[in-house]
Amino acid sequence: MFRLFARIEQQYFKPGLSTGWIAALFMGLLLCGADAAAAARSIAVASLPPQARRVLGQIAHGGPWISPKDGIVFGNYERQLPRKPRGYYREYTVPTPGLRHRGARRIVCGGPVRLPDICYYSDDHYASFTAISR
Repeated sequence: MFRLFARIEQQYFKPGLSTGWIAALFMGLLLCGADAAAAARSIAVASLPPQARRVLGQIAHGGPWISPKDGIVFGNYERQLPRKPRGYYREYTVPTPGLRHRGARRIVCGGPVRLPDICYYSDDHYASFTAISR
């Protein structure tokens, strides 16, 4: 990737500009596009794993939860989801069959607790999200 940025620098910028600066600029542009990428992908509720569908039902009923961490505020530190005020997003564990720990699957919902504006599914512990379409 460094070679790509060096080539871009040679072609389009004055010699002497830091390739690191150009790399940082492009990485910033890629990170800003993360919000759009999360919004562009979606999955129907019927296509979710059965455990995720069950968790969506629990969210609508206010529980019961399988983990004491379910329902806590999700900080969106990875900035994979659209930026909202702190406290907007909450996270919930989606059980993984065969695991005795929380695993990597989560549902993150934004808005009112029982009737969220939007929910996202992640099966890779927040590395990527897919909007759940209703």
